[in-house]
Amino acid sequence: MKICNISDIEGFFDLINTCKGKVELVSEEGDRINLKSKLSQYFSMAKIFSDGMIDELEIIAYEQEDVEKLINYMMKG
Repeated sequence: MKICNISDIEGFFDLINTCKGKVELVSEEGDRINLKSKLSQYFSMAKIFSDGMIDELEIIAYEQEDVEKLINYMMKG
């Protein structure tokens, strides 16, 4: 799923941390990066904070409950 226009990056990672299953970021090269890993989060935030906003991410959530959380996040902003 693609998530767009994330301005509350800390809130987004807080949401990711509440997910029960694995949540992965899919890079432009097709690599999958575990977003629940603190190291991955710090790396992502460092790259993202160059402009302060995430324009678009492609992520994969493996648990239906987590997918629903992410969809609700996208709908509410």
